[in-house]
Amino acid sequence: MRVISCIATEHNLWLVLLAALICVTGCWVTVGLFDRARKTAGVQMRGWLFLTAVAAGSSIWCTHFIAMLAYQPGAPITFDPVLTMISLVIAIAGTGAGFALASGNRGRFTPEFGGCIVGLAISAMHYTGMMAYHVAGIVEWDSLYVAASLVISVVFSAAAIGQVVRRSYRMAEHVGAGLLVLAIVGLHFTGMAAVAVTPMSFISTGTNPEILVAMAVAVAVVGLIVAATGFASYLIDERGRLESFERLQHLALNDALTGLPNRVSFTDRLDHEIERAGEDAETMTAVIVIDLDRFKEINDLRGHAAGDQALKIVARRLAKLTGDGEFVARLGGDEFAAIKRFKEQKDLIGLVSRLEKSLFEPLQIEEFEIATGASIGVAVFPRDGADRERLVSNADLAMYRAKNDVSRAVCFYESAMDETARARRALATDLRHAVERSELSLHYQVQTSVQTGAICGYEALLRWTHPEHGMIPPAEFIPIAEENGSILAIGEWVLRTACRQAASWDNDYKIAVNLSPVQFAHADLAKLVHQILVETGLSPKRLELELTESTIIADKVRTLHVLRQIKTLGVTIAIDDFGTGYSSLDTLRSFPFDKIKLDRSFMADVERSPQAKAIIRAVLTLGRSLEIPVLAEGVETHVQMSILQVEGCNEAQGYFLGRPKPIDQILFAQALADADVETVSRVGPVPKYA
Repeated sequence: MRVISCIATEHNLWLVLLAALICVTGCWVTVGLFDRARKTAGVQMRGWLFLTAVAAGSSIWCTHFIAMLAYQPGAPITFDPVLTMISLVIAIAGTGAGFALASGNRGRFTPEFGGCIVGLAISAMHYTGMMAYHVAGIVEWDSLYVAASLVISVVFSAAAIGQVVRRSYRMAEHVGAGLLVLAIVGLHFTGMAAVAVTPMSFISTGTNPEILVAMAVAVAVVGLIVAATGFASYLIDERGRLESFERLQHLALNDALTGLPNRVSFTDRLDHEIERAGEDAETMTAVIVIDLDRFKEINDLRGHAAGDQALKIVARRLAKLTGDGEFVARLGGDEFAAIKRFKEQKDLIGLVSRLEKSLFEPLQIEEFEIATGASIGVAVFPRDGADRERLVSNADLAMYRAKNDVSRAVCFYESAMDETARARRALATDLRHAVERSELSLHYQVQTSVQTGAICGYEALLRWTHPEHGMIPPAEFIPIAEENGSILAIGEWVLRTACRQAASWDNDYKIAVNLSPVQFAHADLAKLVHQILVETGLSPKRLELELTESTIIADKVRTLHVLRQIKTLGVTIAIDDFGTGYSSLDTLRSFPFDKIKLDRSFMADVERSPQAKAIIRAVLTLGRSLEIPVLAEGVETHVQMSILQVEGCNEAQGYFLGRPKPIDQILFAQALADADVETVSRVGPVPKYA
């Protein structure tokens, strides 16, 4: 009651209210700054603790100073400026130490211990300020109220900081701010209730009351400015944190190059759509997987910058054509995906048609224009898969079916695709053991001089006789071998076997062996070739290695380096399927090949197509200019052979001259040739090993 009476009768109430406003505002800002300090570390944490201490200390000091000015002792008063400033320093330094301790993890009751230090700092500031408060009268202190004020300050401060740090319930932070207000206000007014002033009538000089009021207002303004500064710092940091979070979230969920949602976003969205479709029997969800067809060509011809630009253009087109219930993402590389929620099949067909039309429109990149095209696979939930993994896997199967079928760009998943995929996997498993099970063999196709008809050499062609499925076409098993890596062991077997068999011949015919791009990427090819030549005893000049332009384009620098190493051994190098690539002239300029093998597609059309004949003539002219002999593949008629003779082709290979044969038939034919007996053998066509 004495405290309430002191406030009501001995204080200027409007100044008391002003002090309370400063106190509440300052405590609210202090708690916010302290919370931010606890969420940081290192130098940043120390900076926030400094702002917390300044806000807390200045608010406590301003509250005390304004409340002191509101006190009406009935006698003139003055202030000691030095002690008044010291009390401000004590408030800032003491509360800073308390908050620093409370922010650590040194023990279970560390927050409360830090709060006790804050309470002691409030008390020390108050009684230091009271020492600076000089009143013209006799001052007496009630020790019981002084002790009570200290207890109130320490207990409420400890409770306040404990609430703020632990935050065991939703409103704990606000309760903590309120307790801190009670600690400051309770200390001040309980401490002031302990004071009894007996005025001395003979002393009449003191500070003008109007000046005291002006000082109170000025201190209040300064206190509010300090609190506002702390609050502004909090808001600025909060906005910066929010922007950083949004930026990081955008980076985490969107592709950095195109800005489209990434694989993570796609997965989350698909899970959501599957769950939604599962709750509504009429709703279906389609997954559409998209793979650009000629994107690698852009990278190889124009560089990665042009490739990135192409991806950005495609991404913008895809983003523009999507509507309600539709979602497009970039999964990585040149692979995109879309999700479509629909109830009628025509809605899905509409999106797929828009996608196909957009993807086949030409791309304008700098000064050139190119149409990439795409392969699109579609799978529908729940018909084609009951979960996300199965649905995406089936859409991938459909996409690969579209990629392998030149007649269509869009393929919907069918259950038979699973059977095909399983059969392919089984074939891949069997192929890994084909060498050790002696299931592989070599056939040889003769290469002859166009002008004289003399045999120049043979090309080794790989054959696989499966124990259950019989003869497997090379066009079917070679891509599988390249995908699973077994082509390395198979390619080594082919090279060693061809060299060993050729070394046993009683002639100097060349033996041509095809190389896979995988062998250049994963094997020390030059060392292997040298080792096999030494092992088999075959003369290096009798070995000719063939590679396609796509092998060189895959890694031009590495491939050309390996080719130079091989050529140093004395082995000749031929470029195969010439004319079907997109950088033939540059390839010839980059490396001195020993032979050009003209692709068989030109011979197929030469009898009826003037354009094909013109291309053959141009290649032959190019070969003569570069002093590189040209071999024409796919010669199947006498007319084709006559055209090559007229145009001056060097060598030829094809069914007209001889079909691929096993080694025993080759040796038998040679024996007949030595006996001057002409033999013609006809065997069914088989795709060649590439």
